Amino acid sequence: MSNTPILGVIGGSGLYAISSLKDIETLEMNTPFGKPSAPLVVGTLNEKRVAFLARHGIGHTINPTEVNYRANIYAMKMLGVPQIVSISACGSLREDYAPGQIVIPDQVFDFTRRNRLQSFFGDGLVVHVGTANPYCEDLTARVYQAVSQTGVITHAGGTLITVEGPRFSTKAESNLFRSWGMSIIGMTACPEVFLAREAEICYVTLAHVTDYDVWRTSTEPVSVEMVVQTLNNNTHAAQQALENLVGLLPEKRNCGCGDALKDTIITNPGLIQSETRRKVRLLVDKYLPS
Repeated sequence: MSNTPILGVIGGSGLYAISSLKDIETLEMNTPFGKPSAPLVVGTLNEKRVAFLARHGIGHTINPTEVNYRANIYAMKMLGVPQIVSISACGSLREDYAPGQIVIPDQVFDFTRRNRLQSFFGDGLVVHVGTANPYCEDLTARVYQAVSQTGVITHAGGTLITVEGPRFSTKAESNLFRSWGMSIIGMTACPEVFLAREAEICYVTLAHVTDYDVWRTSTEPVSVEMVVQTLNNNTHAAQQALENLVGLLPEKRNCGCGDALKDTIITNPGLIQSETRRKVRLLVDKYLPS
């Protein structure tokens, strides 16, 4: 069995309280972009190594704007993680996506506005990565299969709009998002999904619908109590889905995510500063002359 994790999971710390998780080790890591939100927990699940990271820190101390998304994704890259499942809460903007159900979106819309750091690149190194289809289609299909096996009603497809937070939407905002055709709303998918693409890691969001946001006047507006209660109820389903998923993952990826940076580096290699290259060498060295 390889010691390299076959899967990374980003979500709440309760996710890795899986009774069948064995050989657990906790890794304090540092990256060129700072420390990740929490120590990474690596364990063996159904004979495969899996890495877990609490996005908001242990005890949920980091709000969505303050998360060091770059450090979190880079730490996964340092471990050699090829695929990430992000597990998060979301509000529904559609009548048919009901609280207690799970959505595996296929598109994102970035509506964050406080200059979240969107890229590993800059400082004299210009890279334009493609994100027309931000989620890995192959991993998405496998996650949908794994979640469906738990018996929880699961929807494949839809657009996840990422808002800044930490506050919930106004009714005017919620209704505007619905008029735009958005399906679900959350606070963390962006820039996480884009950074995963730059890191050439497959990425999927497994979204727990906790509420109807605030547009649906016949139901109680979203509250922290409502979100936490639904997440707690769905934790077992998420854990079971992860156990199912590790058995569905191929030994070798069947998608193009592993070469996402090919032909995306615009900067003349001879002009890239050594410090800039050192910071992102794990991502770009295979595409630049030595």
